[in-house]
Amino acid sequence: MFVRALVLLAACALPLQAFAQVFPSKPIRLIVGYPPGGSGDFLTRLVAEEMSKDLGVAVVAENRPGAGATIATELAARAPADGYTVLNSTHHTINKVLYKNLGYDPDKDFAAVTRVAVGPLVIVVNNDVPIKSLKELLAFARANPGKLFCASAGNGSSPHLAAVQFEAVAGVKFTTVQFKGGGPAAQSLIAGDTQVMFATSPTVMGFVRGGRMRALAVTTAKASPAIPGIPGAEEAGLPGYDSNFSFGLYVPAGTPPAVIRRLHAAAAKGLAKPEVREKIAVQGMDATPSASPEAFEAELKAETPMWERVVLDSGARVE
Repeated sequence: MFVRALVLLAACALPLQAFAQVFPSKPIRLIVGYPPGGSGDFLTRLVAEEMSKDLGVAVVAENRPGAGATIATELAARAPADGYTVLNSTHHTINKVLYKNLGYDPDKDFAAVTRVAVGPLVIVVNNDVPIKSLKELLAFARANPGKLFCASAGNGSSPHLAAVQFEAVAGVKFTTVQFKGGGPAAQSLIAGDTQVMFATSPTVMGFVRGGRMRALAVTTAKASPAIPGIPGAEEAGLPGYDSNFSFGLYVPAGTPPAVIRRLHAAAAKGLAKPEVREKIAVQGMDATPSASPEAFEAELKAETPMWERVVLDSGARVE
């Protein structure tokens, strides 16, 4: 009986082993929940190109924007768990707390592959505001609660959450004005309708270099090599504040571990190339491939309580 059971287990394992050995044998789609032109789209296309080189099949970037990336995430969650559908996404806990009803379970429907990149946001102010440093911003905001209007890229966006986290750590309060994206928010700052903004580097650094707005600090504790010349929050005067945005690759839960490892290896190999790291740095981010899928999973779990707290503190909610 025991021998028969062993034979049965071995027979069941053979198809999985064979599947992993021939993977991939057809094109892979890499889905992202953001439109062309943004940081998420840029990373998706770059990683797709690099993975394709190593895997020997086409890895096709597919934009499925809308509903805070939940459309793309649900599509990936419902895909076959065979490694041929990969999702590039921010931390799933953000939308889990932000949205009342999701068409998928963020905790059960995905397996982690690897982190792709991490980027700080940039804290900028309107040129007409008499604030030249982060310490001056803190002093003014503490003395004048609610008087600084903060341009936000939308409820639950990375810039919005970074600003909320800043308020909590610094003990200040802005009057937040929500816009439909970072572009319109930046235009409001330049026009003087708002005075402070938390933004991704590609959104504002052209304006900063052109002298149309002033950068005070990045939102990570330490300065970022990807955004030279701007101090980290700790150095600039706000210890205890550390906020960033990141993207990572996921596959549907149940994908064979050997397939996940193969995807991880292909992505990590591409992200380790100096020329790829330089392209990512130009976008104000640092390439940060995880040591393994298990390491990425552990990182995500460790970050979950922080993102839950930040989203809840933001008061953002989507019905």
